Amino acid sequence: MIALIQRVIQAKVVVEDKTTGEIELGLLVLLGVEKEDNQQKAQRLCEKVMGYRVFSDEQGKMNLNVQQANGSLLVVSQFTLVADTQKGLRPSFSGGAEPQKADELYRYFVEQCRVTGVKTETGQFAADMKVSLTNDGPVTFWLQV
Repeated sequence: MIALIQRVIQAKVVVEDKTTGEIELGLLVLLGVEKEDNQQKAQRLCEKVMGYRVFSDEQGKMNLNVQQANGSLLVVSQFTLVADTQKGLRPSFSGGAEPQKADELYRYFVEQCRVTGVKTETGQFAADMKVSLTNDGPVTFWLQV
């Protein structure tokens, strides 16, 4: 399971001219689900995302996690993160989970994030989404479990 996290001062997802999720300060989490992923991996990745210290403290050092910074999450499914780009000029998605499994694990990941008490908004699984954001820094990290 892969999460590309971006520290943002705002982010929004629109599907068919309707906003499905919107946050201010927080993390945009682009989530990719691989074939071998399961609920245990989703839980571990959630813990890592929630605990990752990417927000600045009073001294300007990245010492605060999203909860300590009073931030929110916007979780967006993105199957292209699981692409194999090692060969040729066309990505292979053979390592990606089947859509039903990916949707289940995406929803499970979101629910685990919500259980922490951090406001968690979402995109719409398998939809054509328009994602806009203002990356703060820019600060972007690739997390994988």
